[in-house]
Amino acid sequence: MAYEALDFYDVNELLTEEEQMVRDSVRGWVEERVMPVIAGHFRDGTFPLSMAKEMGELGLLGAHLDGYGCAGMGQVSYGLICQELERGDSGVRSFCSVQGSLAMYPIHAFGSEEQKQKWLPEMAAGEAIGCFGLTEPDFGSDPGGMITTAKPVPGGWVLNGAKMWITNGGIADIAVVWARTPDGIRGFLVERGTPGYTAPDIGGKWSLRASVTSELVFDDCKVPEDAILPGTVGLKNSLMCLSSARYGIAWGAIGAAQACYSEALEHAKTRIVYGKPIGRFQMVQNKLVEMASEITKAQLLAWRLGRLKEAGSEHHTQISLAKRNNVHMALEAARNARDMLGASGITDEYVSGRHMANLESVITYEGTHDIHMLIVGMELTGLNALGNV
Repeated sequence: MAYEALDFYDVNELLTEEEQMVRDSVRGWVEERVMPVIAGHFRDGTFPLSMAKEMGELGLLGAHLDGYGCAGMGQVSYGLICQELERGDSGVRSFCSVQGSLAMYPIHAFGSEEQKQKWLPEMAAGEAIGCFGLTEPDFGSDPGGMITTAKPVPGGWVLNGAKMWITNGGIADIAVVWARTPDGIRGFLVERGTPGYTAPDIGGKWSLRASVTSELVFDDCKVPEDAILPGTVGLKNSLMCLSSARYGIAWGAIGAAQACYSEALEHAKTRIVYGKPIGRFQMVQNKLVEMASEITKAQLLAWRLGRLKEAGSEHHTQISLAKRNNVHMALEAARNARDMLGASGITDEYVSGRHMANLESVITYEGTHDIHMLIVGMELTGLNALGNV
């Protein structure tokens, strides 16, 4: 049966013809190229790297950026890309998000013209892969506490420290690394193969298994003077990158939830218990209605946020609210779908269990559920509950 996404409030009518075409194109690619193989990659703990160039050919990498080979799409189109990719798997959407919002965006926004010309066209084509090094082993929710340093030396900089939980780290050709300098926190471009730089992968994951997660280690790693992103001044620039990525996550979570809902709905119609489909039981209908209701609210929230971003009038706390709400919604939908599937839900023949496991990571990275609560709470009350900040 062909996949049909829930659209109870006909959000499709709020989209332009171009946005619908982008969504349908990515949906078809996911159906054809991702769905047949993703369970195997999740099982084996591998990322389908061959898809990088395919995503580049489709214009999905850095889709919301202008020039340098990027597609220059609107923010709603970018959101719909993330939605459809995450319907396939959070790891596939994470690759796209990190490449476009966390690696390409800072080069585009804060890099020199030479840096842009060197990296962005290849990254947009999927021929070069990037990663984003901010989180450290002891500093996740408090990135300002980072201890990675970059000290000026004749002809460049020497980096020392480590970054943790870095998506794409082990396959990245270029890492955007944030380090403490005598002038404050700055961004640097560190190329694969630079002496003193290693990126060992993190194993033993039961979530985001179809994604590369690594540590970045810098041991007297010397980079040239022009490795610094000249437009970076302080921590705020790295947080701007996170806002762009969090926006994509708010859309991506909808795709995961829609996949779980569709699977649960089909199961409810066809699974016979006590001589009738389980969809005739009130408890099952209640779960389906709750899932449909929350997905619908999330769709409208993401669409409105996208229009605000296109107008340049969004606030970072609005992005926090959307990321927090939509990922929580999707995780609850996945849990309910897995429950409705019964024992079958724990096998990778069904997608809901995989989404459920992945979303445990998505609700944690790029700002945890509780951290985003405190960000929004500070905006509402004017009172800061984030430690001693």
